[in-house]
Parts: sequence; C-alpha cells; structure tokens
Amino acid sequence: MKKTVLITGAAGFLGSHLCDRFIKEGYHVIAMDNLITGDMRNIEHLMKLEHFEFHHHDVTKHIHIVGELDYIMHFASPASPIDYLKIPIQTLKVSSLGTHNVLGLARVKKARVLVASTSEVYGDPTVHPQTEEYWGNVNPVGPRGCYDEAKRFMEAITMAYHNTHQVETRIVRIFNTYGPRMRLNDGRVLPAFIGQALRGEDLTMFGDGSQTRSFCYVSDLVDGIYRLLLSDYVMPVNIGNPSEITIKEFGEEILKLTGAKQKLISLALPKDDPKQRRPDISKAKALLDWEPKVNRAEGLKITYEYFKSLPHDELFKTEHRDLEKLNK
Repeated sequence: MKKTVLITGAAGFLGSHLCDRFIKEGYHVIAMDNLITGDMRNIEHLMKLEHFEFHHHDVTKHIHIVGELDYIMHFASPASPIDYLKIPIQTLKVSSLGTHNVLGLARVKKARVLVASTSEVYGDPTVHPQTEEYWGNVNPVGPRGCYDEAKRFMEAITMAYHNTHQVETRIVRIFNTYGPRMRLNDGRVLPAFIGQALRGEDLTMFGDGSQTRSFCYVSDLVDGIYRLLLSDYVMPVNIGNPSEITIKEFGEEILKLTGAKQKLISLALPKDDPKQRRPDISKAKALLDWEPKVNRAEGLKITYEYFKSLPHDELFKTEHRDLEKLNK
C-alpha cells in the first residue's frame, strides 16, 4: 500500500515542488490549497495522475480527509512581503487556526506532521549566523509582525501538541529559497530583480544594499525537508544555503546574468528589514546528512530561463487579490 501525504499550500511555489518530490518517491498525494496566493498552473502536470488528488479548501476551516493519512506537510501561508503586508489577518489565521486544524487532524489520523516555519522567526538578528537556539529579535507590532509572529506561534502550538498529545511533529525553518514557479511580482528580491531586468527597468534595492541574504535552490530545500520529515528529530531545524551575499552584490550578479544595461538604484529601507541573514546548518548536516548541492550561479541560470519562458504579459502583471473577503 502506498503511504498517503497531505500537502497544504500545494499550489504554491514550495508546495508544488513538494508534490513533485512525494509523487516521485511513490506516495499518494492529497494536495490542498485555497488558491489565494497559489496557482493551479504549478500542479496541472500532476492532475491526471492516479495517485494525486486536489482539494480546493481553506485550512483555517475544518479539514476533513477520508481514509488513512501517514504524513502532513503544512505549507499553507502567504510567504512574500507583497502578500502578508496586504493580507495580514489571513496570514495570522493560516498559521494559527490553520495550524491548529492541521495538528488536530494529525492527532486523529495518528499522522506525522511537518510545519513550515521560516528564518523570519529570528527577526532582525543580533546573532550571526543564526542557530536554532537563537530566540530572535522580532517587533510584534511592526509591519512584518503579522508574518514573523504567526510563524513563532506556529512553532509554539506545534510543540504544545507534541508535548501534550504526543503528536509526531517536525519543524523546518526555511531560509530564502528560489527556483522555477516563483511568482514574478511577489515582492521578493530575486524575482523583483529579474523582473526589472527583463522589463528594462533599473534594479531597485533597499538602503545601500549592504544587508545580506543567503539563497537556497528549491531542489536542495525540498531534499532537506524530506529528510527532516523522515528523521526522529522534533526540534526546529534550519534548512538553507549558508553562502551569504549582500543585496548589492546580488543585484550585480543579476545584471551580469541577464545582460541588462540598467543600473542599481537605492530606495528607502523598509521598517524592520533584517540587516543580515545566514543559516547555521550544523544540525542539518549532523542529523540529516544534508547540505545544499546547487551553487548560486547554476540555480540562477535555471531560474532566469524559467522567468524568460513566461508569457510576455506576465512581466507586466500586477498582483491583485480579493482582500475584502479575506479580512472578514
């Protein structure tokens, strides 16, 4: 009998790549998404498969799954600034009510659940690189608080279910990830830079570009997540690429990659924008025998070719969401 995995947020960037991985590994995949930020095009290649099914559902509502369930991967959440700054209430709900529902389902089904946390739980860190033992430096009432604190609550309720109800839980802290199926206009630095280069616009960086990020290619991230799910470790684990680069240097890499003749220009630094971000992956190496394999030059080339292949009107598409119904 094939094992069954439920993947929430399955039509999103990471969720869709997880669907691919679990299908490849021989699982029956139940994909769930309310399509607020997800896109059916990300999983349409799977729709005709015998062992893939899609449920259009909002996880902040009661989740009903017929039959046995072995694993749950909880990846339903807005993950880009353009989303969580526009829909802060929905962002908070999916990591609180949604996680509560997912954990309740895991308890009933006796399923192991992995929840997708983020490096944003570290806020604007005073410890560098960030280890899992660092508690973070987060502004709960700032513009990013809806996302940062939602994920911190997600970790807390996950551990509460593990300790109180003995639910098998895993927590991954995801650092900046990139690759095909990212939304071109989602506000994150990599698609923003590539989109601007393709449109012939100057590349806009915040501040002087001295803040740092560490970019992990999506196949590496998915492999680390898969290994964590099957491990015996219940505390949070960083999964990301420790190769650190300044935003200015990254912009220069994008200009070179795309052959664009534009320049980098500076905008005001957003409130609470992290000055540095780099994962300490010692735990992932020791516990999961995992470290990233795809170097940035290789991953960027693949990602750039993906964005170039998108329909021309995608380059100039503005993100629109029905926010009124979401915030009720």
